[in-house]
Amino acid sequence: MEAVMAASEPDTIPIPDGAEPPRRRRVGRGARIALILAAIVVGVLALFVAADVVIRNIAEQRVADEIEAGLPAGVEADVAVKIGGGSVIAQYLGGTMDEITVSAPEVTVQGSPVGVELVATDVPIEQGAAIGRVEATVTASEATVNDLIALQDIPGGVTLGDGVVGYDGSVRVLGIPVDYTVTAVVEAAGDTVLLRAQGVDVSALGGRFDASDLVDQLLDGTPVPVCVAEHLPAGAEVNDITVTPGEVSVRVEASDVVFDDASLETTGSCG
Repeated sequence: MEAVMAASEPDTIPIPDGAEPPRRRRVGRGARIALILAAIVVGVLALFVAADVVIRNIAEQRVADEIEAGLPAGVEADVAVKIGGGSVIAQYLGGTMDEITVSAPEVTVQGSPVGVELVATDVPIEQGAAIGRVEATVTASEATVNDLIALQDIPGGVTLGDGVVGYDGSVRVLGIPVDYTVTAVVEAAGDTVLLRAQGVDVSALGGRFDASDLVDQLLDGTPVPVCVAEHLPAGAEVNDITVTPGEVSVRVEASDVVFDDASLETTGSCG
């Protein structure tokens, strides 16, 4: 019986008379202040990040709108802008944007479509200062290239192949008109594009025959230079041309471009 009663007794430790129960440990005043400050800092950072995201989106849309509004007559585009780098607020306060990417995959130039992507680094907030570097890539189809050539009143057209272009021309040999088609490799050379003939097909008097030696003699064996400076902002240079069947991609670069309307609208010159 005693064993049963002992087993049923609660497993407690009696508190002696006059003894106080243990007190809960209280957080010190310094620790509470630290926790409050930490919560405030986290909240401020969260608000800063949220504000930065909102401002970034607004800034990107504003830049895109300004670019679209400033396009010249005959050019239309749906422009997307992305501001890279860290905090937009910090970049703005520092006076320079680290990187701005402008994408316009469907630009219409006089009714002909081209794709454009531009990356500018170290872009000043205020006009009048120099942009660190600008890289732009323009992609166009064979049809677009020929449309743009026709707008310049240049006779003939071009075909785009695997690393080469073909174009037609005509010369007179001993008073006889000779039509020819040149297959050439295209090379970027700053403000000039070089056409190096790789093959020639000639037709005269209704017949067709290979006359590479004849055309090499007419061209003096040297590449044909085509100046493109007057079609580019002053200081910009073509540094790469990639030709694939039916399409061409041209990359243009410039450094220390002054950020103002007058400079951006000033083109280079030929000769």
